[in-house]
Amino acid sequence: MTNLGNGDEWRSAGEGSAVGSGRRSADDGAGGDRASEPTTVLIVDDEPLIRSGIRAILGSDPGIAVSGEAADGREAVSKIVALRPRVVLLDIRMPNLDGLEAIPEILRTRPETRIVMLTTFGEDAYIAQALETGAVGFLLKASDPRELLDAVHAAADGAAYLSPRVAHRVIDRFRSGPRPDAAAQESIAALSTRERDVLALVGAGRANSEVARELYLTEGTVKGYVSAILSKLGAENRVQAAILAHRAGIIPEVEE
Repeated sequence: MTNLGNGDEWRSAGEGSAVGSGRRSADDGAGGDRASEPTTVLIVDDEPLIRSGIRAILGSDPGIAVSGEAADGREAVSKIVALRPRVVLLDIRMPNLDGLEAIPEILRTRPETRIVMLTTFGEDAYIAQALETGAVGFLLKASDPRELLDAVHAAADGAAYLSPRVAHRVIDRFRSGPRPDAAAQESIAALSTRERDVLALVGAGRANSEVARELYLTEGTVKGYVSAILSKLGAENRVQAAILAHRAGIIPEVEE
């Protein structure tokens, strides 16, 4: 899996892309020390069979505990206070209140909740909207069980997670979309030249080690730049910073 934090990097090991914010709340439910306290998860999907399958997979990991299930976004919001899950696995298309509408309500009720969206192929248009609204990851429903477990742990650890196929489609979508955006360009105006260089490569999906190599810096220096960039942009994590970089039109072109 790929893990990015304020100073963490994309470490490609064939599984997924995790982008860490490094921000943890003092009251973060059961997502703290995996060795002593399991990460609690609320499963939200309108299909009972999918909920059952996800519960079975999560049950194979002693570091994860399913605290409950919900069949739609409205039910999920009503259960957040009582169950206090660290991570919510949230389907996009559901009756009553869909996943996209549920994100802000869940976060208003319990801001420290980490939301990972469950998606299918054909729902690319919702990815950026969900990430901007506050979700920290996207996972395909057809993902390998190991990837589901990785996504839950990444989210609980303060990271954001994108499955490899979703990550590639996000990048392709932004590259083919309209840009640059004046508001985004204004947002990055406060960055130094070197910080802009780092942000551009982060937005292109580079690991810290790759950024360091391309800019002739140490990885520690790159981590420091990333932390400064997130602070200046007011970004919660590198996913949001990468989206801003794409909208500002500073992503380097890919050589074919």
